[in-house]
Amino acid sequence: MTANGLLQIALFCVVIIALTKPLGAFMTRLFAGETTFLSPVLRPVERGLYRLCGVNPREDQHWSVYAIAMLLFNGAGFVLLYALMRLQHLLPLNPQGMAAVPADLSLNTAISFVTNTNWQNYAGEATMSYLTQMAGLTVQNFLSAATGIALAVALIRGFTRRSASGIGNFWVDMTRATLYILLPLSVVIALFLVTQGMPQNFDAYVQATTLEGAQQTIAQGPVASQVAIKMLGTNGGGFFNANAAHPYENPTALSNFVQMVAIFAIGAGLTNVFGRMAGDQRQGWAIFTAMGVLFLLGVGICYWAEAAGNPALAAFNIDQSAGLLQSGGNMEGKEVRFGIANSSLFAVITTAASCGAVNAMHDSFTALGGMIPMVNMLLGEVIIGGVGAGLYGMLLFCIMAVFIAGLMVGRTPEYVGKKIEAREVKMTVLAILCIPLVVLGFSAIATVLPEALKSVQDGGPHGFSEIFYLYTSSAANNGSAFGGFTGNTPFYNVTGAIAMFIGRFFVILPTLAIAGSLAAKKSAAASAGTFPTHGLLFIVLLVGVVLIVGGLTYFPALALGPVVEHLMMQSGQLF
Repeated sequence: MTANGLLQIALFCVVIIALTKPLGAFMTRLFAGETTFLSPVLRPVERGLYRLCGVNPREDQHWSVYAIAMLLFNGAGFVLLYALMRLQHLLPLNPQGMAAVPADLSLNTAISFVTNTNWQNYAGEATMSYLTQMAGLTVQNFLSAATGIALAVALIRGFTRRSASGIGNFWVDMTRATLYILLPLSVVIALFLVTQGMPQNFDAYVQATTLEGAQQTIAQGPVASQVAIKMLGTNGGGFFNANAAHPYENPTALSNFVQMVAIFAIGAGLTNVFGRMAGDQRQGWAIFTAMGVLFLLGVGICYWAEAAGNPALAAFNIDQSAGLLQSGGNMEGKEVRFGIANSSLFAVITTAASCGAVNAMHDSFTALGGMIPMVNMLLGEVIIGGVGAGLYGMLLFCIMAVFIAGLMVGRTPEYVGKKIEAREVKMTVLAILCIPLVVLGFSAIATVLPEALKSVQDGGPHGFSEIFYLYTSSAANNGSAFGGFTGNTPFYNVTGAIAMFIGRFFVILPTLAIAGSLAAKKSAAASAGTFPTHGLLFIVLLVGVVLIVGGLTYFPALALGPVVEHLMMQSGQLF
């Protein structure tokens, strides 16, 4: 670990903290229907869209109506994206003549992008036409992210409304999230990325002759427009197979920093939206602080493990005279232009925020360094999390935390003035348990099926980690992968699609039910017995609940993978 590396991590944290309040203020005004600085330009467009689609923006939807609208909208997006991939060989903007995408891969990819997962069992530059990349994948990057923001705002309304039958209007929330937040920011970021050397064109691929005389194909295309929203919307779907490690997707250290900030910005701002709409910004800052503690803990461990290097080298007495396990740290699978600090930071950010973009290969991390991205996802990706998804995921843990606090003192739990009763707790448990059911269940099946084991590159605990990471990333709607694992098989395409679907919608539906239940309740005035949820004690309790629930659920699986691998590597055994 170096002073320069620590300074870059600190700079990132300062920028995110600085952006949280202004972004939160803007989004609060936006979803309250108030005038913003973009309203003079975009309000006529917004009204035109409502008239075109026959939407009444003043209609307040019951949670079940809100949920049905969300499911129908995302279902239509799935069908259109699936059809686009299956028919891309017949459609324009396909200068390389890409063939139709196979049925099982189209199924996996369509569900992946609709659920904001963006798991990719294919190489983008060798599989998808320009039309599919733009009209299919990039569009879903916007819509799936807007869906997450809309759902977070709906849950916030559940906590903050009093005796209301509705939680907002899905069509209005979706439109505003896309039109006022995602589109303007994406345009600005895309233009910046072009200045850094990122392509944005419709040119055919270029044939180049290398210094050795070999022929190399250099892919082109509308890259910047997809990269901007893949980061801002915590989608992660790369235009190229190497994702953010590719020089065209991440040309410079500055583009790398901006992309990392884009991943966290909206998710961090939504915590401030919660505090503002709850009438007490301290509530939002308490959630932000809990997220920040978990984030810094993960960054510290990952950076330390990668800077220390491979523990197996100690068994061979390499460089022990310098007091290091590996001279310069573990640079395997990392880009020299980013180094260990920015690779470790990026890995933690992308898995804490449900993004899935990678600028280094997680498969090449040390056992403990690679465990941190896995743990971030296993905790439900509530450390900032996906846009919207991170906040409503953390609010579920807030309900769990005040419920546990209420059990300890024998009092009905409350959170921001709403009593948490049996219905809310049941829905919370249902939402939290669906992800481990999928992750552990499919991982167990894959480790005993000979056909599934053919996709594993490495033996021993590292091979188990590759399987476990796939289902963790899928169910957590992250999309990052351990490199080297062959996921493009009918078994993994289908089971991965099921995991992504359950991980997204089986969490969303109970969350909306909670929002509807809370919105219908009256707000209870704080009393001497009310547990304050904006102070240090609540932050410690919330962090503890997140870690304990994750630890009790997943520790046996982690012990079979990265933990035992680390211990065996210390004795000199490699995998």
